[in-house]
Amino acid sequence: MVDQDIRTSSIAVVNGDLSIDAYLAEPVGAGSFPAVVVIQEIFGVNAHIRDVTERLAKAGYVAIAPALYQRQAPGFEAGYTPEDIQLGRAYKEQTQASELLGDIQGAIAHLQQLSTVKPDAIGCIGFCFGGHVAYLAATLPQIKATASFYGAGIPTWIPGGGAPTITQTCKIHGTLYAFFGLDDASIPPNHIDQIEAELQKQQVSHRVFRYPAAAHGFFCDRRSSYHAKAATDAWKQVQELFQTTL
Repeated sequence: MVDQDIRTSSIAVVNGDLSIDAYLAEPVGAGSFPAVVVIQEIFGVNAHIRDVTERLAKAGYVAIAPALYQRQAPGFEAGYTPEDIQLGRAYKEQTQASELLGDIQGAIAHLQQLSTVKPDAIGCIGFCFGGHVAYLAATLPQIKATASFYGAGIPTWIPGGGAPTITQTCKIHGTLYAFFGLDDASIPPNHIDQIEAELQKQQVSHRVFRYPAAAHGFFCDRRSSYHAKAATDAWKQVQELFQTTL
């Protein structure tokens, strides 16, 4: 399904006592659809993340982007200046893996209550910090497919501290596609190799894509690091992932 007419709305999802802002995009056609949780970069649910959410809806998915900085900075949305990067990283360092997973589960629960959603067909996609969080979200039993874009620190760090996220690979239930640029200063090639080796070791259904000459943020056409060829191929692979698993 492509080029669906869509509707968008700003909503709230619930994680315990916390109300989390979220951006929802839905096809307007009849019937029910698979759904995708869109996980933000360090820049909040900004224009790029809303655009990805809408692109997914146009492709036939109900898509939701929860604000992962709700505790640190409600309503936070930034661009890509050095000051924005510094602030976004500061908020990232204040996050906790358990809270992030709870927020994503809140978004999933909201999706599953919608009559337009097939409750057993949920995927996720994340970019930058969200690519790391998407790798974590892949451990949730409701997530059938995950697209993780240039998530830095997976072999060395987990939000809030503790054993790094790569140690959670054994808990991944569905299929995971991971996308990296080989000119990404934030992700050494050996980190990509470690991730791929662990996915193989744990027998996770996966594919790892390495794009020559692509840097961090290559998928975002609002950033100077945008790489059109890599972004086009990656989007094709994302669509294949969701079409075959959701």
